[in-house]
Amino acid sequence: MEAKTPKDSRTIMTDMVLPGETNPINNLFGGELLARMDRAAGISARRHSRRIVVTASVNHVAFNRAIPLGSVVTVDAKVSRAFKSSMEIYIDVWIEDRESGVKAKANEAIYTFVAVDETGRPVRVPELVPETELEIERFQGALRRKQLSLVLAGKMKPNDATELKALFE
Repeated sequence: MEAKTPKDSRTIMTDMVLPGETNPINNLFGGELLARMDRAAGISARRHSRRIVVTASVNHVAFNRAIPLGSVVTVDAKVSRAFKSSMEIYIDVWIEDRESGVKAKANEAIYTFVAVDETGRPVRVPELVPETELEIERFQGALRRKQLSLVLAGKMKPNDATELKALFE
């Protein structure tokens, strides 16, 4: 199985916020944004693995900035790390100023997807080789995030979480 880079899985979805997608103060519903991010992350995971993928978890979501009605929203997703059968997908959400066209980061999220076969059993995915400084930073952070999740779920002993422990030494 040939290794891939994050750019191989990059998925960019751009759309406009319409009235039926907003709350009473005319900002995009959080759930609508979550659905958009889930779709982009799913496509990204599928591009990396070339398999059926399922959402395993939404590890982090930051709603840092409201997205008003009429905004042009871009969801930019790519695999940040691949494990055995799971992939962490890092998502950046950008909004474009209606008048100037300047783009600003509005939100971000981290999803985990698992590649499965036709019967739903997990299957191996290709290794990921980060290239840029940001990709390397996200790649390294992914292992710490995974270890933290495993420790919190009781599936890993804290003493075995070597990458996580290194942060406190």
